[in-house]
Amino acid sequence: MSNAIVNGVAGAGGGIVAQIITYPLQTVNTRQQTERVAKDSVPTTQPAGSTLIQIFQVIKSEGIGGLYSGLKPSLLGTAASQGIYYSFYQAFKNKAVAIATANKRNGRGDGTPGMLSWLLVAALAGSLNVLFTNPIWVLVTRMQTHTQAERKIVEAKKEALLKEASANVMLRSSLSSQLAELDSIKPRPYGAFQAACEVYNESGIAGFWKGIVPTLIMVCNPSIQFMIYESLLKHMRSKRSAKKQDSTNIKALEIFLVGAIAKLGATVCTYPLLVVKSRLQAKQEIGGNLSLRYSGTVDAIIKMIRHEGVRSFYKGMSTKIVQSVFAASVLFMVKEELVKIYDVLSSKKLRRIVK
Repeated sequence: MSNAIVNGVAGAGGGIVAQIITYPLQTVNTRQQTERVAKDSVPTTQPAGSTLIQIFQVIKSEGIGGLYSGLKPSLLGTAASQGIYYSFYQAFKNKAVAIATANKRNGRGDGTPGMLSWLLVAALAGSLNVLFTNPIWVLVTRMQTHTQAERKIVEAKKEALLKEASANVMLRSSLSSQLAELDSIKPRPYGAFQAACEVYNESGIAGFWKGIVPTLIMVCNPSIQFMIYESLLKHMRSKRSAKKQDSTNIKALEIFLVGAIAKLGATVCTYPLLVVKSRLQAKQEIGGNLSLRYSGTVDAIIKMIRHEGVRSFYKGMSTKIVQSVFAASVLFMVKEELVKIYDVLSSKKLRRIVK
């Protein structure tokens, strides 16, 4: 089995493990990002509070399953994303190493790819991954924010009823029963099929690639992440080699910490784009405020600045840092361990063949 395929399968396995462990945080974070409140509007609900409080609120109102809305397509998307990304990443990485080696023979460089090479390798792999898997993530975002969107619609209807009742005395007698009827409405069943139908009915096939522009720009996130990751690993191996240590192998805990540092740096740099992407992919018909609906990336950025302020680009950032850093650390650790296991099994099999 080729090195690229091994890394692709290992990356998919690591991604699935990390996704299952951190999915509740991801669900809450997506809802934080897509919570749209205009600067001049009066909130109809209490402030959400901390991430932990929001998790308990979801469990109370929707059950534990509410934290795992969209988990199935998310696992499919994670496996596909990590598999595609790591396969292309390893293939491009092998090419970069071959070019660096050839350059060394020609008297240029030290035989290892530099930072720019790692950045380009990660960017190419990330762009291909985005183009292939964006439809899955549109469905995941819809499923994660469905209950939130339904609640916003109900709140908008309540607000409209209260305005009508204040203007028409005749409607006040039936107001309490109408409000009670709205409160009794439960979110309708909503799975991947319903989400796909909704996206298609709204925007056709193109709807499955909503948010593709900020997502493609966000390719710099894993590019930055892997540039930091590979550079730190290279630095650690060089130091150990210089000290003439017996082994230059990196331990699982070290991989965990390096992965955490790499993801933290990338997340801080690209978070605003992630918020824009989530808002474009979420259901747009929320309430009656047109200022909170977006026709595209530029429109979303302009309206967010004008109606919600710059702070809206950093909604839920603390939750995302915890979720993404922990997920990336687990992913890298599991991936490297799976690759090591494969190498051990392969060497044992090779020794048996030789004997």
